[in-house]
Amino acid sequence: MKAPAHVTAMSLLALLGLWLVAAAFADPMVLPGPARVWEVLLREAGSGKLWLHLSMTLWRVLAAFGLAMVAGCALGLLLGLAPRVNRWLDPWVTVLLNLPALVIIVLCYLWIGLNETAAIVAVSLNKTAMVIITIREGVRSMDPAVSDMARVYRMSGLARLRHVIWPQLGPFVATATRNGLAVIWKIVLVVEFLGRSNGVGFQIHLYFQMFDTAAVLAYALSFTGVMLLLEYLVVQPWERRASAWRHA
Repeated sequence: MKAPAHVTAMSLLALLGLWLVAAAFADPMVLPGPARVWEVLLREAGSGKLWLHLSMTLWRVLAAFGLAMVAGCALGLLLGLAPRVNRWLDPWVTVLLNLPALVIIVLCYLWIGLNETAAIVAVSLNKTAMVIITIREGVRSMDPAVSDMARVYRMSGLARLRHVIWPQLGPFVATATRNGLAVIWKIVLVVEFLGRSNGVGFQIHLYFQMFDTAAVLAYALSFTGVMLLLEYLVVQPWERRASAWRHA
């Protein structure tokens, strides 16, 4: 159930208050207060650097997310609908799921090079296995009576996918979407930290080397804000629409 807007706002304000209290008792070099981080945020935004790096990170998040969702949904459907294929490929999915993200990132940079393709492929691979498992479990949990009805009416494969399978998978796709965005943007920052010359992760690396905690927090919180907007304005409304048929 979605929390009311005022509850969400009060929760975020409480978090801000906790930060204020903690910063009042901490060394400003270790934990600067919200006012100091806001100053840095305005400075970076005024110079244009914040918008450049935010846009590059957002592009990588959306590109990797799109690839992971398309590949993961297709393979999840295949494994859920074809038990024999699932028996053969399930160990592969398990290996990919448990392979550390850092290993995949390093291998992609070694094999493909320190370029944009390697960065997006590395992030996509880290998320694809999670999407596969979520969609596969969604296929397994479908109502068999509805599938039997589709066979009785001799619906084509495409019609069955569109009108029978996909609506029942809506909540699972929504879950994969939410988890995917939450995981992917964190991995994108690691990819940028290790091998990109722009993006929020690159800036965090730069200011980490300068021991500038305020700038690190400014960039981290700016992109966290972007992802919160996506969560509340895009993902949650779509998730409610995808699950509405269950309550009709």
